[in-house]
Amino acid sequence: MSSLQPVRGTQSLLGEDADRLHAVIGAFDRVRRLYGFKRVEVPVIEQTGVFARTMGETTDVVSKEMYSFEDRGGEGITLRPEFTAGICRAYLSEGWQQYAPLKVATWGSAFRYERPQKGRFREFHQLDAEIIGAGEPQADVELLAFGDQLLRELGIAEGVTLQLNTLGDSATRDSWRSGLVAHFDKHRGDLSEDSQTRLEKNPLRILDSKDPRDRPIADAAPDIDAHMSAEAGAFFEAVTRGLDAAGVAWTRNARLVRGLDYYRHTAFEFVTDRLGAQGTVLAGGRYDGLIEALGGPHTPAVGWAAGIERLAMMIDAPKAERSDIAIVPLGDRADAEATRIAAGLRAAGVAAELGYRGNMKKRMSRANASGARYALIIGDEELDRGEGQLKDLMSGEQRAVSLHLLAEAIGR
Repeated sequence: MSSLQPVRGTQSLLGEDADRLHAVIGAFDRVRRLYGFKRVEVPVIEQTGVFARTMGETTDVVSKEMYSFEDRGGEGITLRPEFTAGICRAYLSEGWQQYAPLKVATWGSAFRYERPQKGRFREFHQLDAEIIGAGEPQADVELLAFGDQLLRELGIAEGVTLQLNTLGDSATRDSWRSGLVAHFDKHRGDLSEDSQTRLEKNPLRILDSKDPRDRPIADAAPDIDAHMSAEAGAFFEAVTRGLDAAGVAWTRNARLVRGLDYYRHTAFEFVTDRLGAQGTVLAGGRYDGLIEALGGPHTPAVGWAAGIERLAMMIDAPKAERSDIAIVPLGDRADAEATRIAAGLRAAGVAAELGYRGNMKKRMSRANASGARYALIIGDEELDRGEGQLKDLMSGEQRAVSLHLLAEAIGR
């Protein structure tokens, strides 16, 4: 046995595990098309500054979790920890502003150095959907409806709750932030060490602290509603009205926050208790200041991401892929002919499996184990007659069929 082991926090998938991942991706692609989101691809590596500028130098992702290194040219490079920053970088550098409002969706690997746990890996896979260049509340509604319909398509909407909040506009957020700082400052000595640091740099993050020392103080903090401007209130009301019209159920969570300064207005999480403590399956919000953080013009945008592994754990096991027919050749001449027959069947859209090892008994055993509906048995005598023995592996019935009419014989 090889001493080589996988890198901690990575996984290799075969059979049902791989099928689950791609069942999620397939559902995502179907719903993406229904909503008119274009498929987009962005690099796995970016300049480190793309993430440091957009995610904030003080966040755990940037300070503790990113896979960053210097390449041979001395440039700082990072494996993407998420998609949004790279998509926004491409929006600026590739001239995609001409397509605004731009609706895009993608999926792929992302990387974070953190403790592996159930449904969470160091190389993981994300779905991502973004609307860039649209400041209207209807964009938020459409993006949320996309997420809701994806969960329905996957058959996991039951038991998942959309938690919704508003972070307001700049005036609202600044006023609320000042109120939070004043509140937390009065209890500074009782806060955890991490939250004392957050108080200086990112006070909103204290609201979702899991440290039991912080919870009573965070729970007593002022709500954003007391600081809400009329414009921000109207925006949130338009979003909730739109969700009601789209038939998307939601619940208000006034404690739901996004800590970075570029987040505005809508923040949301689809949460479930079916995954234990790690209950968020899809989350996002409006980030009207992110492209500015990258040096671009003011560009409103909203997006979400979802962990494919977590969704894959929740869905029913997809049906295993099966061949339509397994070809069982007997003898050298039949071996050569089986390759020609398989090529013809595959060109006609028939999934054909070749049994090319072992005696008749072993090959038939493999044909049964493959899950194929039929087995085609060919030997010298069958080839002389231009036919083969077609066995229905479900009923056991066997009959002679012309090799020229195989596709028709199995109903394809």
